[in-house]
Order: sequence, then C-alpha cells, then structure tokens
Amino acid sequence: MTATLLATAVVLGGVGTASAAQPSKSDQGTQQDCRTYSSVKECGKIDLNAKQRACAEKYVKLGMTHARAEVECHAFA
Repeated sequence: MTATLLATAVVLGGVGTASAAQPSKSDQGTQQDCRTYSSVKECGKIDLNAKQRACAEKYVKLGMTHARAEVECHAFA
C-alpha cells in the first residue's frame, strides 16, 4: 500500500526534486510545443506523410495520445 501511494505521488509530481522549467513571461510567446518520446524530440508542428499519418491514426485508436503517436510514427515509420 505504501509503495503504491509513493509511486502515485512521484507520478503526480508531489515527490522529488526534478521539475519542469517554467517559461518566463517574456518567453511564452516564443515557446514551441516540444515533446520527447523514445529519445526523439520534436518541436512545433510535425509534417507527416501519408504512411506516417496512417500509423499515427492507428496508434491513437489503440489508446496512444495524438502527440506521442505523431512523434513515434514520424521517427520510426
């Protein structure tokens, strides 16, 4: 029970020293949407070809988030 509560707290960000950097108010207008999955970082809009779009749609239907599916299929499809 304690391990489950601790794991939940870590996942929710309630425990630990690592935290995401918050952009300053002056940077907010220039920040791009960046995300990293499977050690692949993508920023901004991802232009997918037809094969990559089909891959992303398939994985979204299986429950993967749209953002992750785009990055994964762009990198590996």
